[in-house]
Amino acid sequence: MQLLFLPLIFNSSMSFFGFGQSAEIDIVLNDAETRKKAEHKSEDGRKDKYFLFYDGETVSGKVNVTLKYHGKRLEHNGIKIEFIGQIELYYDRGNHHEFVSLVKDLARPGELTQSQTFDFEFTHVEKPYESYTGQNVKLRYFLRAAVSRRLNDISKEQDIVVHTLSTYPELNSSIKMEVGIEDCLHIEFEYNKSKYHLKDVIVGKIYFLLVRIKIRHMEIDIIKRETTGTGPNIYHENDTIAKYEIMDGAPVRGESIPIRLFLAGYEMTPTMRDINKKFSVRYYLNLVLIDEEERRYFKQQEITLWRKGDIVRKSMSHQAVIASQRFEGSSNQEKPRSQSHNEDDS
Repeated sequence: MQLLFLPLIFNSSMSFFGFGQSAEIDIVLNDAETRKKAEHKSEDGRKDKYFLFYDGETVSGKVNVTLKYHGKRLEHNGIKIEFIGQIELYYDRGNHHEFVSLVKDLARPGELTQSQTFDFEFTHVEKPYESYTGQNVKLRYFLRAAVSRRLNDISKEQDIVVHTLSTYPELNSSIKMEVGIEDCLHIEFEYNKSKYHLKDVIVGKIYFLLVRIKIRHMEIDIIKRETTGTGPNIYHENDTIAKYEIMDGAPVRGESIPIRLFLAGYEMTPTMRDINKKFSVRYYLNLVLIDEEERRYFKQQEITLWRKGDIVRKSMSHQAVIASQRFEGSSNQEKPRSQSHNEDDS
């Protein structure tokens, strides 16, 4: 007897033995039409725009569950939405370190006979860290809605971007450093301050006090250093964000060179120190001198970067006031204070 094997054709829109997704989920924020969006880089370097939030703001909206097949019921073990903030280290992708995890149950176990919309609200949500995608680490916030089923859940995620706004006290000391090689070279350089907002201008001056070697080239680099891991498993990644040529040619004793470096044109984040004990992002000004024999001399100084909010406080919602007070209550002269939820574009 000859057996006849017929090919089995499976269409992605069909429910194969009931295992396929018979519904679609969509997450819509209540203020989607008016909320500002911010550009954020993904792991592959692509830039996309996401809804922008700040610490203490409420996240609310609707979850739409749309049944694909008219007249067919959807049995489920509950419907929920989560607000999650997590850190993922690329060398340990199996483990997601959650620092915010909130859950709202939208429906008890049962069945849906038609498409349905569920409202949700996460009130005054704490978002303590800035969204970040680096070379070895990613910090993200997202909403995840899920219809729980016996065999396969139906879920949808939507990322948002969080910016941390702050202001430093007026006390912002200047940076003074010296580069010296005994009896050969003595240079002093001074920057107007040590803390800069992301659209600030670095103003400084370099003084040549003793020059007995032939300097051919001098530049200032902005170095970003990303540190991940702890103990023996610590990783440092240095990235040169900017190069600013100060001088091309030989200086003479007594000469001074002004520096004016605009930060707004570069992609940088605020300084991030020991974020959830998982990673740090720091920035350095690196002075580089090259002599005629191609020898290189370096001097490095850390600077603090921060994201500037409005200087004058505007009328704030109740939730913004709560967030602001919470940050100000724990601040000191070296820790930035939370500002109102408006970024200063100047």
